[in-house]
Amino acid sequence: MTVPVRDRRSTAGILAALGLDVVLVTVFAAIGRASHSEAPFAGLATTAGPFVAALVAGWLVALAWRAPLAVVRTGIPVWAVTVVGGMILRALSGQGVQVAFVIVAASVLLLLLVGWRLVAALVARRRSAD
Repeated sequence: MTVPVRDRRSTAGILAALGLDVVLVTVFAAIGRASHSEAPFAGLATTAGPFVAALVAGWLVALAWRAPLAVVRTGIPVWAVTVVGGMILRALSGQGVQVAFVIVAASVLLLLLVGWRLVAALVARRRSAD
């Protein structure tokens, strides 16, 4: 049984997808702070802020609310804008953007922002096969 498109794009579903993206980006920042022996929550807004702002821009660029769970149509552009925009905003705010950090951030955010959508797509496909 397939779910009608209008049900998949419910306001609650859209907000849940956006909320999950924000939580995952924030968790990424907290883990990064902790891995550098910094208080994970004390400066979290400063660390996560550029990436959350870029994530919102990614949602706007990708028109993510039209297909919030789509891996390629939404996940990839949201991830790309989050990484590039986050790095630009970090640089503009005087935070570091070393090559190693860019590689790690891009990899982890790919796993988080695209990964959950891939898992959701696989679960939906499996359910529709049953």
